Amino acid sequence: MRTGSLKVLVPIAFIVVALGFYFVLLGSTGLELVRSGEVAAIGLGIGILILPIVGAWIVYATLRAGLQHQHLARRIHDEGLELDIDDLPRMPSGRVERDAADELFATVKQEWEADPDNWRNSYRLARAYDYAGDRSRARETMRRAVALEKLERDGQAGS
Repeated sequence: MRTGSLKVLVPIAFIVVALGFYFVLLGSTGLELVRSGEVAAIGLGIGILILPIVGAWIVYATLRAGLQHQHLARRIHDEGLELDIDDLPRMPSGRVERDAADELFATVKQEWEADPDNWRNSYRLARAYDYAGDRSRARETMRRAVALEKLERDGQAGS
């Protein structure tokens, strides 16, 4: 495992363990309220018991999406298809300037329109959306890239 990966994984592991501990405490509090027998406490306890379930689902979904995106990023890197933004002008914050990001987006969108069912093009389009500041479309397009890559992988496994 690379040192850079470790710098990311350790804080993630710490946060997941801390949230797990918090969810257990929250769940035990909910159970105590339900066991009290009072109507209001039972209602509140049931509501509190729902929170760790929702929280665990959010943690799972977030980690799963992150791992899927990391898998695609690794494949794109290995294939040499990463978007090259090294020469694009930057703002003092380090973000790519809006006009340059929009220009990059237009180029990548043309590539995507030529072959929208290629996960690589969808991945690159998602990254271009991100650089252009359109996070919701970036997430939506990245989900599409993940689904297309899975179809490709499953198709190769069945061949």
